[in-house]
Amino acid sequence: MDYLKYGIGIDMAMKKFDVCFSVIDTLQKVTVKASSSFTNNAKGFTDFLKWVNKHAKLDLSKVFLAEATGVYYEQLAWFLYLQELPISIILPNKAKKYKEALGLKSKNDKIDALGLSRMACEQSHQKWDPLSKNIYTLRLITRRIEGINHQLTMSKNQLHALAYGMFRDAGVEKMLKKDISLFESQMASLKKRVESIIKDDPLLKAKFDKLTTIKGLGIQAAAVIISELNGFALIENQAQLVSYSGYDVIENQSGKHSGKTKISKKGNGHVRRTLYFPALNVVRYKQRPFVQLYERIFERTAIKMKAYTAVQKKLLITIYALWKNDESFDANKAVKKKVTFRDEELAPSFSSTSQKSSINDKKLAPDISRAKLDGHSSKLRRMPSFSYHKFNKLL
Repeated sequence: MDYLKYGIGIDMAMKKFDVCFSVIDTLQKVTVKASSSFTNNAKGFTDFLKWVNKHAKLDLSKVFLAEATGVYYEQLAWFLYLQELPISIILPNKAKKYKEALGLKSKNDKIDALGLSRMACEQSHQKWDPLSKNIYTLRLITRRIEGINHQLTMSKNQLHALAYGMFRDAGVEKMLKKDISLFESQMASLKKRVESIIKDDPLLKAKFDKLTTIKGLGIQAAAVIISELNGFALIENQAQLVSYSGYDVIENQSGKHSGKTKISKKGNGHVRRTLYFPALNVVRYKQRPFVQLYERIFERTAIKMKAYTAVQKKLLITIYALWKNDESFDANKAVKKKVTFRDEELAPSFSSTSQKSSINDKKLAPDISRAKLDGHSSKLRRMPSFSYHKFNKLL
């Protein structure tokens, strides 16, 4: 029997990772050769590589496949990358749907590794390339800023409650004021670091300068979006981006019952929280085409939050297109189209000039298909911004 390649599926967790080693033949039959688990540390990575070489008895290419499980996969991915071994990283929902298609109804680490192993054998996935270290650093800093901001808000609320309460305690108030001063100092320092990292990196600075041509989008908000989405490295189209960020629409309708239609909010909450104020800003500054979108939806629904949510989604897609295409924002290039259910979504169109960029010979974002702000096929995405039925004419 002739074999084509080895597929090694890796299911990552915090302290360990499970692996499944399979091979596919010319008849497209996948055979599991071995499975095991290793600790998620340097020793475990070395033992894992020895285990792979032990079972790879034929001179075939080896393909490693793992899910983007939080940050737990990153150390192993870097280890294999430095060993010049090809590893691909996919979003968890893709692995989940594939496993369901195989009829694997149960879920545990071994079954997940098995599904990933079959995926690696049967499908072709883009090779993972590490992003700039600066993007990873930005994610650490921006998440810390978000945490400090939350603590700062709590301390201010507590101080306000003490000031207007029946009884007051000077000691507690002094402690709260000290905490507030410390948090504000730390936030200011971290924000300066964000600006410094971007300024000192020529390629990052060029990218961010183009993003901030959107009036109302600042460097801090852009840093959160880019770092949380890893420079859009795993995003292949805007439908996937919308779903990953939790802006996809969930319907609740059956027969005569018509429940509330809302966004799923399943995805990266950091992105949604960050886009709130930029959405307010672009409307306040009357930045086209966002202000027109806000006015249309608010006119039909009389719900400001729904209109601002639509603006957040459109703003995210715009940032995605500008980053991928390495372009500046130009409101004059926006194209208006009538939108219907199961059809393309209203969005501005930008010129297409392919450019590649790298940081220390590492790509900021992989050169996959160019991002577009105009229509996309209904095969990729079957829901408009705000569901059809009574919302199908909002956009």
